[in-house]
Amino acid sequence: MDLKNKVVVITGAGSGIGEATARLFGKHGAKVVVSDINLESAQRVTDEIMMADGIAHAQQTDVTQFEQVQNLIFMAIEKFGQLDVMVNNAGIGGKDQAKTAHHTHEDWHNVIAVNQTGVFYCMQVALQQMMKQKTGNIINVASLAGLKPSGNNLSYAASKFAVVGMTKSAALEYGRKNIRINAVCPGYTESALLDKLLSSREGLGEKLKSMVPMGRFGEAGEIAEAICWLASDNSKFITGQTLTLDGGNSLL
Repeated sequence: MDLKNKVVVITGAGSGIGEATARLFGKHGAKVVVSDINLESAQRVTDEIMMADGIAHAQQTDVTQFEQVQNLIFMAIEKFGQLDVMVNNAGIGGKDQAKTAHHTHEDWHNVIAVNQTGVFYCMQVALQQMMKQKTGNIINVASLAGLKPSGNNLSYAASKFAVVGMTKSAALEYGRKNIRINAVCPGYTESALLDKLLSSREGLGEKLKSMVPMGRFGEAGEIAEAICWLASDNSKFITGQTLTLDGGNSLL
């Protein structure tokens, strides 16, 4: 899996799947822009990549703000000369778990802004650069919740179904332009987002594990491996696809 010297921008890279992905790209010799709304977290990941002899740069970015997205990608191009891979990983869940009739408007607007609009902004600016280069690769982090129903979670499900749709639509538009666009759809994966969900109800962790044929939650590093594979030439005939990593949960 040759990723050496590829210029990679990753949003939400200060923790969880984004952090694991940034570290793995760095390990494979990519030049990694570690972007997160929390600059301290982004800088920590960047420092650790560089301590392992990798190349990385931290950038604070709120993906709901178009100008900040522009600044992120312009900075990557100015610093490293190009943009080979865009990983749209930044995402949040709602504060409350509630059925649709009681879903808060605050959760709806906040989750859609980050998970859906943020991905659109990042795709749009990245594609403009990739069209100039006549090459590029975008990987969007969707979710199993973007492929099958997810109760008490309407804004999150809506946003992740949208990410899958945007991935396929854009892949169709840019397939002839040498730009590949795919998505990964993780199931329950160990992360701060999962920890928050599990803390909402006693015994929920064991209940959710019982719904996974492999009997466990995913690890962030396992999702990172799939993202890096999609970013490499090992997958060069794949575009517009969703790669599901859920331990078999979608089989049920």
